[in-house]
Amino acid sequence: MQNKPKVVILGTGGTIAGAGSSATNVTGYRPSVIGVEELVTAVPKLGEIAELEAQQLFQVASYLLETSHWLKIARAATEALARSDVSGVVITHGTDTLEETAYFLHLTVRSEKPVVVTGAMRPATALSADGPMNLYNAVSLAASAESAGKGVLVAMNDRIACARDVTKTHTSGLETFRSTEYGNLGQMENGVPRFYRVPLRRHTAFAEFAVAGLDDLPRVEIVTGYVGATGAPIAAAVADGASGIVYAGTGAGNFTTAAREALVAARRSGAVVVRASRIAAGAVTRNTGHVDDDALDFVVADDLSPQKARILLMLGLTRTRDTRELQRMFRTY
Repeated sequence: MQNKPKVVILGTGGTIAGAGSSATNVTGYRPSVIGVEELVTAVPKLGEIAELEAQQLFQVASYLLETSHWLKIARAATEALARSDVSGVVITHGTDTLEETAYFLHLTVRSEKPVVVTGAMRPATALSADGPMNLYNAVSLAASAESAGKGVLVAMNDRIACARDVTKTHTSGLETFRSTEYGNLGQMENGVPRFYRVPLRRHTAFAEFAVAGLDDLPRVEIVTGYVGATGAPIAAAVADGASGIVYAGTGAGNFTTAAREALVAARRSGAVVVRASRIAAGAVTRNTGHVDDDALDFVVADDLSPQKARILLMLGLTRTRDTRELQRMFRTY
């Protein structure tokens, strides 16, 4: 009999590991209280599709994560995938920042083996908890040879999403994770992955970023644009030591006069400025009629959300401060 693939499950906490006071309590619960081994034991069918190895990296609600947690997850995943007996890795995670962790891993785990991030919108104690099925689908996805080479995947609510594209769109709904611009990569059909497209931007094994020797990442802040926005938050971030500013502008990355002046001053002081948009979909293009990015020495985020643009800029700054090179990265990833 052929051996089953081995999947390493890395537990980090979140709602999937949460517990409420009753089966109908789906919002006022305690996250990150159930260990990953207990989560695995609660879904005995997992053993039919893969040999499992569970590791508890930490138990932290995802809204409390720091970049040090990202580095720990990336190293643990990389170490697991380097083993010849491991076919893939699953990470259980809180949903608040799941898309950010997934994209960070998409750029830093240099392996073609599958990495799947999953979580839950309802705690494990809830009536009709979604965590068990999400975990089952994630393990099936990580164990499948079809998942190889597609970068970091997000498995939620029977959907397969690319870490670059997916975002949380609803505070509590089960159908919250969506790839609003390009759609999902595929879906799970009775626990079996069905793919319909592949990501074309560079990722994982072909990415240029290395985090093995890093203890921290360059500090990048996000500042949001709005009617009457001043430059005070930008100036404060730079004064407090930020190496970069992602400006989540209105429309296609636009800003008020005051914000523009502060961004220009930030760039002159050495901070890298990236123009992104607070809009849920669409790209920010270079050198529009009212913004000369070449003259201002700004970078544009392409179609990355502000939070994902921040991740790419942090990683880019570990390699260079040349804005031309950083812009290339935003066109590449």
